[in-house]
This record gives sequence, structure tokens and C-alpha cells, in this order.
Amino acid sequence: MLRLVATCMFGLESILGAEIDALGYKRTETIDGRVYFEGDISAVARANIWLRSAERVFVVLGRFKASSFEELFEGTRALPWEEYIGRDDMFPVSGHAIKSQLHSIPDCQSIVKKAIVRRLSEKYGISWFPEEKTKYPVEFFILKDEATLQIDTSGIALHKRGYRPGILKAPLRETLASAIAKTARPREDVLFWDPFCGSGTIAIEAAMIMSNTAPGMQRSFISQTYPQIKKQIWQDAYDEAKSLQNLDSAFECYASDIDPEACEIAKENVTRAGMRKFIKVFERDALTIKTGGRRGTVVCNPPYGERLLTPEQTEDLYRKMGAHFKTLDSWQIYVLTSHPNFERLYGRRADKVRKLYNGMIPCNLYQYFKNSNKTQRG
Repeated sequence: MLRLVATCMFGLESILGAEIDALGYKRTETIDGRVYFEGDISAVARANIWLRSAERVFVVLGRFKASSFEELFEGTRALPWEEYIGRDDMFPVSGHAIKSQLHSIPDCQSIVKKAIVRRLSEKYGISWFPEEKTKYPVEFFILKDEATLQIDTSGIALHKRGYRPGILKAPLRETLASAIAKTARPREDVLFWDPFCGSGTIAIEAAMIMSNTAPGMQRSFISQTYPQIKKQIWQDAYDEAKSLQNLDSAFECYASDIDPEACEIAKENVTRAGMRKFIKVFERDALTIKTGGRRGTVVCNPPYGERLLTPEQTEDLYRKMGAHFKTLDSWQIYVLTSHPNFERLYGRRADKVRKLYNGMIPCNLYQYFKNSNKTQRG
């Protein structure tokens, strides 16, 4: 049984944990930005292909106290690196240190690298490593003087699904878009509409969820080069993903934007993602959308006033959103923004607020379950 950890953006831990549960693996610990779990060797392939909210999946080699460079060196040296890294393989080292006495990242990198070299030198009887063959990225994570040493199995971060080479300013990361879409509970009998669609990410992720399309089905991972994971394991995982995809879903989504360039990019991304059956992309001002007598949910990431609009323009937009979205009958509304006074500007207190991060920007997902005028705020 392998010890594994999936990393994620802050605020997505519970969603990621539920995804790990759905794959049938046992969670062992959850901390900010990390969910630890156990699985067999096939879990590496299945987790990389299926986890929608994860940024990377690592194999954990070991965890130990490291309040000094000596403890870091000896703890790293004691781990079984030879089970993965051969005498000709590459093993670059990177990492993070948080709330720990060992706070110099370059020094920690140097110590970990030396410790791995010492261990492999002792096992292979050589003192020089050409580092020419398989690449095993090593990462250390030191939190409160406890070090975790791990090997990356993802390579390119998992939020890069492969369908979005063309992006606009202020792109929303795919993993966060997926979490937002999932929080909004997309359903086949309810129209899902993103009226600030940008490059179409929220709509695409919602359609992938509803069609049970694995987010990693169209891409590759660095651990496919690892001889420890047989090619058949990967083939089986890809075959499983393909067999479970449901392109017969009746889910319907609108992705609209006032910017014609955004709409063209969104259309291209929807096509690359294979989601054209579910998503209609078109140009429209978000302040003119109508229900058409249908049940629906609005899920959007409007400008924050940091890169696309001025602060004054953003605040005016939020006031107008609040006024217009009142006309959408009983539709539910989900809005992601970093603006601290969004509720006041929008004119209503949210039924629920979830704190999230868009990259390094702290945001809130404001959730309105009942389109009522009773809880006005001035």
C-alpha cells in the first residue's frame, strides 16, 4: 500500500477529499492544501486522471521531525530512494517550508539533494550520478518542523487539462472552476449559465462533471515514464475513464460574455474539451439575461476590479448585477469575487459564503439559494 498526498488550492480540501473517497481510497489526514490517502500502485494513475480539484499527486516517501539541517539530512537519507531512483535517473529537488525553523528554501534543497545522493551512493556503490534518464521530481514540505519527502507523479500541474491553450486576462484555474461548478450542484433539468464566461472554464468543468468526463483523460503525466508503474496500469485507468464517460447526459449550459473575443476563445476551448453537445456559447451582456420561463442557476466569476475593470466600474457592475438578477425568478446565484463589499453593493446578504483562493487572491463564493428581496442591504 502506497502513502499518497494530493495537493489543492486552499479552501478545496473537503471537495478533494470527497473525490478521493469516490475513487475508493482511504483518507488518512487533511491539512491546509493537502489531503493524504492510501492506495495501491494503480491509485497513482486513477488519482491523476480523475481528481478534479487536485493540483498534483505525490508518492510520500516519509515524514519526520526536522528542526535542524542535521535532522533533515539524516531523515532524508534514511528513506528508500533506491526503490524509485536508479543510478542514471534525474532527481531535481524543490519544496516549501512553513512555520518552521528551517526557512531557507535553497539551503533545504541542497541538504535534501546531498542526503539523497549519499543514500544512493551507499546503495549503488558510486559517487557520481549522470542524471540522464527518468526524471523523478522530489519535493520536500516542511510544516511546523515536520518534513514530508515525496515524489511528484503528475508533472505538469493537474489544473492544466489540455483544453485551454488560449486564455484571456485573469483566467480562472480549472481546478477552482470545477469546485465552484460542483458547489452549484449542476443538474440535468436546470439550465446552468455563466454570463461572464471568459474562456469558458466554469461551463466546461460543469459539463465535464455532468458527463462524468475524467479531467485527465486527454493528457499525460510524468509518472507514465516510471518503470514502477506498468504501462498496462495506465491503459486500464484510461480505459476505465473512457467507459464511464456519459455523453448522453441531458445537461444544458449557456456560456455568454459581452466580449466577442472571449466568446471565440470559449468556443474553441469547448470544442477541444469535447463538450459542444452540452454548452452553447454566445455574445451577450450579463445584465440582459432572462430566464425564458426555465429553471436555472447562474454561476459566474465577474471582474474583481484588479485587472479588467477599474474599482469604480466594478462596484457599479455589482450594483447593476444585484438589481438585474432579482428579475431571474427563483434562480440560484453563485458569484465568486475578491471584493470585500460585494454583498453591500449587490444589495443582498448571501445565504452562504465559502472562502476560496483564485491563485494567491483570497475570494469568497457568494451563494444565493432563494431569489428574494427580503434581505436587502444598503
